[in-house]
Amino acid sequence: MRSTFHGLETARRAMTTQQAALLTTGHNIANANTPGYTRQRVNLQTTEPYPAASLNRPQIPGQIGSGVKVGDVQRIRDSFTDMQLRNETSKLGYWESRAEQLSQMESIMNEPSQTGLASSIDQFWNSLQDLASQPQNNGARRVVRQRGIALADTFNYLSSSLQAVQKNFRNEIKDSEHNVNSVLRQINMLNKQISDVEPHGLLPNDLYDERDRLLDELSTMVNIKVESKSSSGHTSPNAEGLVNIYLASPQGDILLDENSKPIKLIDSETNKAIGFHIQYENRLELGSPVTSIKFFELDAEAGFKGLTEAQADESNAAVYQLTDVTKFNTNGKLRGYMEGYGYKTSEGKVEGLFNRMLSDLDTMAYTFVTEFNKVHQSGWSPIEIRTETDTQQNFFTLPEGVKGAAANIKVADKILEDVDYIAAAQKTVDEVAYIGNGTNALALADVKDAVLNYGGNQTNLQTFYQGMIGTLGDNASQANRMSEVAGVLKDSLNQQRMSTSSVSLDEEMTDMIKFQHAYNAAARNITLIDEMLDKIINGMGVGGR
Repeated sequence: MRSTFHGLETARRAMTTQQAALLTTGHNIANANTPGYTRQRVNLQTTEPYPAASLNRPQIPGQIGSGVKVGDVQRIRDSFTDMQLRNETSKLGYWESRAEQLSQMESIMNEPSQTGLASSIDQFWNSLQDLASQPQNNGARRVVRQRGIALADTFNYLSSSLQAVQKNFRNEIKDSEHNVNSVLRQINMLNKQISDVEPHGLLPNDLYDERDRLLDELSTMVNIKVESKSSSGHTSPNAEGLVNIYLASPQGDILLDENSKPIKLIDSETNKAIGFHIQYENRLELGSPVTSIKFFELDAEAGFKGLTEAQADESNAAVYQLTDVTKFNTNGKLRGYMEGYGYKTSEGKVEGLFNRMLSDLDTMAYTFVTEFNKVHQSGWSPIEIRTETDTQQNFFTLPEGVKGAAANIKVADKILEDVDYIAAAQKTVDEVAYIGNGTNALALADVKDAVLNYGGNQTNLQTFYQGMIGTLGDNASQANRMSEVAGVLKDSLNQQRMSTSSVSLDEEMTDMIKFQHAYNAAARNITLIDEMLDKIINGMGVGGR
């Protein structure tokens, strides 16, 4: 026999269920503009019908429904889109950081322009040609000296500016390192909170949202791979074979993707977080290249477990150490900044965008100055002619070796003191040199077009410099193009994600009206059953009175 109050319970369940749906709808509306929020949906299920199959069940035809209940509160999320989006985000982070560095290099080199190195070279050589036609003109000699000073200053400026910007990107590497470690600590703490909630059969959707937001942030700096785990501790692929981190099962392991040795940055079983520590050849020297990457267990609050940053430099207690930085081939801003700033390969060669440009600039300055001084020493200046003494005076001074040539090139002190030390003449066939002879000035002007060995390239000064600027332009163009492509793909995937996961106020208002009417109908049903019960209780059994 059915209970007299069966209908009341069915209506009560309907009211509480529709109320839960209304509360979830209100939660969606409240977080419509919250970054990283994923809209939630209440999945409604019918409760078990009456009667249940048993030996002592009442003999009634069929079964009667007993109402509705909340199955679960589900996040509307596409794990495959998330995986694609994070891959594209890491690519975008890499190309944006590369484009940023190349853009600043282009601004410093400032070619083509009237103030760049090419213009300074042309003006210097033009002054030498003028001197060749008027070797006895003191004014022409002064112009050569000033143009030489301007050329040396341009080399100095370019080298110092490139080094200053390079040092700034050392700070970007440090900030990226700290950001990665901070995000990893936060994700690890969220995993702990999630592991406290999930065993009770609850879905901490808001914690999942925050973790996904942090994963998105982490993917801009390094390329990551997320593996979720079920309550039994095994990875849980979805129907498409992709790891789904949105069911009740996961806490989520995070691996550094595309690395020579996969590093588990977050271990959900042991609740451990592994962080980065970038090592330099000399940490106290800002331009010192990156030599290796250490991975240490992170403290819950800050820093490495049991180690300060200074102690981590000397410690051998790293979980893993990547000694060949070239194998750190994951995408993301961190790699982009490291490739731009500079790193040392396993062969001991220093590479990097800024280091290559500085090396080419040093090679250019050293090779041309060495040849220019050689030609200048072979000539005769007015002072040498008058004193009949061959002093073999250099026009420029340089440090020993190629490294640092561009930063330290300057006009010789003797020429700064007196322009009559400029050797514009050569001895004639009868071994006589005179002040009106401009043969050596022409030879100095020809150094610009002389084919010399510029770092293994047999070419002239102008062609070598054009090659430097052309390579810089090609690299910058590629970085900008790839940034644009990755940005378009990221925006497309983000739109796809938003179309699935974002809150639509129109849709939520529709759901609100729907659940409200259902709630009112359930309340009306209770009123109706109350009237029926009132008839039974107060209106029956009074006919004989």
